[in-house]
Parts: sequence; C-alpha cells; structure tokens
Amino acid sequence: MTPSGAKQTKSGSRLERILNSGAFAVTAELGPPKGTDVAAVRAKMELLRGVCDAVNITDNQTAIVRLSSVAASALLCQEGLEPVMQMTCRDRNRLAIQADVFGAVALGVRNLLCLTGDHQCFGNHPAAKNVFDLDSIQLIRMIRRLRDERVTEEGDAVEGEVPIFIGGAANPFGDPFEMRVIRLAKKVAAGVDFIQTQCIFDLPRFKEWMRRVVDLGLHERVHILAGVMPLKSAGAARYINRNVAGITVPDAIIRRMAGAGCGAKARAEGMRLCAEMIQEVREIEGVHGVHIMAVEWEEAIRPITEMAGVLPRPEL
Repeated sequence: MTPSGAKQTKSGSRLERILNSGAFAVTAELGPPKGTDVAAVRAKMELLRGVCDAVNITDNQTAIVRLSSVAASALLCQEGLEPVMQMTCRDRNRLAIQADVFGAVALGVRNLLCLTGDHQCFGNHPAAKNVFDLDSIQLIRMIRRLRDERVTEEGDAVEGEVPIFIGGAANPFGDPFEMRVIRLAKKVAAGVDFIQTQCIFDLPRFKEWMRRVVDLGLHERVHILAGVMPLKSAGAARYINRNVAGITVPDAIIRRMAGAGCGAKARAEGMRLCAEMIQEVREIEGVHGVHIMAVEWEEAIRPITEMAGVLPRPEL
C-alpha cells in the first residue's frame, strides 16, 4: 500500500512509481571498480537488468576509493537502467554535495541515497581527512529543500528543477535499540521518501522494530525496503557476526550454512536462505520492498529473485 502521507514528487523515478503503485519493490547493489574499468560496470549491469527496479551505486563503500558514484550512475542511465546514487557525508562539504547532485540530475539520475559514510580508518586511505560537514539527516533535509523549495542550503535560488526521490538508511539492529525508531522518525521529518535497512539476519528483532515503526505510523509516511544479504559460507556468516557492528547472525543460520558444506553447495544454500528471508519480510506490515546486498556477487541476484517469486518485475 502506498503511504498515505507520501509526497508525489514527480521525480521521474521508476522506483518511485513502483512504490507508489503499491507493488513490492526490489533494489540491488552494484559496487563500482577500484579504477576506470567501465567494462566491469557494464558486465554487472547485464547481471542486474530486468531483475530489480533500481540499482544502488555505492559511494567509496568501506572507505575504499572507487569509480565515483556520479560517473557510474550516469553509465547506468546511458544503458537504460535506473541508479540509486549513494552520497556520503564523509568526503564532501555542502558545496561539493550540492554540485554533485546538480551534475547527477543533469545526467539523468533521479534517486539519491543519503548516507553518513564509513569512517576512513576502515578503508585503504586511513590517513585521509574526513569532512562530515553534514550528517545524513541534515543531508536529507538539504536535498529536500533543493527539490521542493528550489533553494540551496544557504537559501540561494536554484536554476532549474532537482527532481530527486530521496532515500536514507536505517539500522534496526544497533544499540540502544529504543533509539532506532526515533532516528528513523527524524529522517522522515527531514523529508526522506524511502528507507533501505541494514541487512536482516535476526528476523525477530526486525519484526519488533517494524512493530514500533507501525505503532508510530511511520510506515504511512515513508517506503521501507528491507535489506537482505546472501551468504557465501558459514565462515562469512561468522565473520559478519564477529566483525560487522550492528549485525547479529543467529546461530541457527550459521549452523545451516555449516551444514551445507563449502563451495558451490554453500553458496546455493546462502541464496536459498536469502530468498526465504525475502518471502518472510514481504509478509510484515509496513515493508514495501526489499534491497538485496550481494556484495561483489551480482550473479546471485537473478536466482534469488526467481526463488523468492518476485519476478518478473512490473513495467511502470
């Protein structure tokens, strides 16, 4: 169901049309290359064509330098795919962010995911200076003003329209748990149109988070896409459980992956588990879609979506 308070932005975004139609949306993720290899981007595009409604283009994810999200998003637009361009606050001040958004819109981008960004100490340039002129909530508010009021952060008139479907992220699993829904409410108040969540393994905790979201009526004001991630092995599950802050992989999932063995059998089991998760979150009130984070495993998206029963995608 379309959130009753959702603003019809007329951004031209296919993802927006899918969500506003009440259809269950599917997004996936494409990591740009660590350089200028455009052929690698195009190869990943073909793996995702027709299996999702929009494709997230990451912005130097894990603070590792890559082809810019603006350039990679423009490549997708040229090839007839719809990007969700990610924009972090780590690397840019408000001047650079607004300039990049203007440039992206001029090149055809219509979806923007506003993120704080991983700290540079986790990446391959740990001595780099971060910026963090804005946080993700302030970034959402600034983009909303560019779009709806057609003014910059300092109030100057914008020449032309900025038709952007505004996205944000949410982590239902971080501590303190009570603050997770409050932070979402702040993003909704700032003007976010859709939310993609951190990847879900702990389904009971996600259900409790969604119950609180529904209790506050936030599901009627924002589209929520539940994040899922296919696992390649039990070792990967254990690594995520130990090392990725804010994510818990239940023992039952680790045991199931361990029981599948290794190699191709483990990867197949990981895809099945991901498809099952999609089917389960689809039944939760307030969930309007799913975001599949198959990190550097784009070839897994088609079999996952086939098993989950979300193909073919609607033509809107």
